[in-house]
Amino acid sequence: MADMPAWLAVTLIAALVAVATATGVLWRVRAGRVRIADPESVVTAALLGADAQLGERATLLQFSTEFCARCPGTHRVLAAAARDEDGVEHVDVDLTHRPDLARRFKVLQTPTVLLLDAGGAVRGRVGGAPRPAELRAALTAILNGADDVRTA
Repeated sequence: MADMPAWLAVTLIAALVAVATATGVLWRVRAGRVRIADPESVVTAALLGADAQLGERATLLQFSTEFCARCPGTHRVLAAAARDEDGVEHVDVDLTHRPDLARRFKVLQTPTVLLLDAGGAVRGRVGGAPRPAELRAALTAILNGADDVRTA
């Protein structure tokens, strides 16, 4: 087997670094952004468990795991947003104990946040830790009855 020319090795390494960098930048841009979700998907308190209570006007549903590093910070952001608005609840579900919900809602990372309207319809979805200003804008849109919860 012949040795690889140095110029080819350098070119391959440079291409690999470029692809990895582009993938990382794309992931960072998308992480924490509110995206439109499937409004046909409806969440009920019974589905989440006996102690879950959905909000009268909206619910911030957080999916976490026991070993998630960003989940405690996300919990604080969501709890504060829920406290600031009447009729809004924050529900945190540990997927370590509920893998059925991870499959049902296609959760691929934690935290994942679903924004639910008064009827439990999923109106928005955030993969990763949500951006607080964007989260609050989307929550306001839900509370005001807007069709689109995206903010930018």
